[in-house]
Amino acid sequence: MTNPTDFVVVLPGILGSTLRHRGKLVWAPSAGSALRAIRTFGRSIRDLQLPDGLGDEHPGDGVEPVGLMPDLHVLPGIWTPIKGYDRLLTRLRALGYRESVDHPDAPPGNLLPIAYDWRLSNRYNGRRLSCLIEPALERWRGQGGAYADAMVTFVCHSMGGLIARWYIEYCRGAETTHKLITIGTPYRGSAKALGQLVNGSHKGIGGFSVSLTDLIRSMPSMYQLLPEYACLENPDGLAKTTETALPELATAKIDDGMRFHTQLAEAEIGRPASLTTTHAIIGIHQPTATTARLSGSRIELMDTYRTDELHGDATVPIVAASRPDVPMNSPLLRRVPDQHGNLHRNTAVLDEIHGILTASRIAIRAPRTTALHVGTPDLLLAGEPLPIHVATTDGFAHVIRITVSDENHKVVDARVTRPRGSTTTTTLVNDLPPGAYTIDVAGLTPSSPIAPVSSNTLIWS
Repeated sequence: MTNPTDFVVVLPGILGSTLRHRGKLVWAPSAGSALRAIRTFGRSIRDLQLPDGLGDEHPGDGVEPVGLMPDLHVLPGIWTPIKGYDRLLTRLRALGYRESVDHPDAPPGNLLPIAYDWRLSNRYNGRRLSCLIEPALERWRGQGGAYADAMVTFVCHSMGGLIARWYIEYCRGAETTHKLITIGTPYRGSAKALGQLVNGSHKGIGGFSVSLTDLIRSMPSMYQLLPEYACLENPDGLAKTTETALPELATAKIDDGMRFHTQLAEAEIGRPASLTTTHAIIGIHQPTATTARLSGSRIELMDTYRTDELHGDATVPIVAASRPDVPMNSPLLRRVPDQHGNLHRNTAVLDEIHGILTASRIAIRAPRTTALHVGTPDLLLAGEPLPIHVATTDGFAHVIRITVSDENHKVVDARVTRPRGSTTTTTLVNDLPPGAYTIDVAGLTPSSPIAPVSSNTLIWS
């Protein structure tokens, strides 16, 4: 237990906030109900689609964010399946951070999880932070003494890191920010977002797939997840999204997404102190879409950058996982071999956050570890087998255990395999009913050098 004086703000990633529309929850999965949540959301899609020309404003459509997702959440065609934020919040509470309680005699809190409408521009959500953080920070500082000069530390997963960066650089947040901790933040975007915007939602889902595609393409946040780096194959090499005509997408929205990244990069480079306060935790060793090629009206994603397989966290490629002024081999980056949807729950990541918050050295794992490459699909249709691709990175044949669990944490399949080096073991799990599943890949015994990796898959009926 620590005695923290700083004020901690937690920002989830895209899809990581529950949404309410005119008093009714429209996006709020709970244990065992990911498919039901998607169907409920699907019935509200027309009301949730954003108007053209919205830019960095709110549409005034009655949608409001409520809280952070506690459980696994996924919308087919939008980003990637993500586990909930309960474990991260539990660790922060164990360190002594507490939310405020709405009672006149209760002391102020110094833990503020902030939900946001993830459909909207990151600039809008960055501005919105001011009216939430500043009054809460003043109440905390109002205790006086050691608290009088308290500062803000951000703990952000995925897109939440982009929102915090905008607040810090463009909304006076730098004046009160002590540290920015990002987990799997797409600093330079993600090729996966490019594929989702151009290709639209999975066509096998039936009637609501078209409407979901329209929703995706109406969301400013999705364009601000587009790759800032050159990622599109063309005859002269790799081109940026602003240098190639992309089917179905409005040029103005693509340009604005690129401008968002450029504005952030210029502001941070112009304020050198920003580099000393930023702690980026990134996922590594997972097959990750990094570049793309146009094939007719569709995008084909590739896990290579030119001829190199650089990997990443299965959603954010390593080339995009840090600021443009921080090289991929920088000692400033904390690297953990796990997938995007589980990074914020990974024990090594939580230990790393603990160390950053308390400024103490913590051994996050044994000195000798072996990373795994783990590949699973985000989405399958019922009746299709679930392929699980696993390979080790050290050339040795380690015995590993693969466990498949449903949303209620019930193990539905478990098997042992022995991949070796670049030789991939493909394990097929058949006849799984519709639902959301977690695939945990780990060593066979507690003494195994294997660093565990967790992935998520949705099976749709």
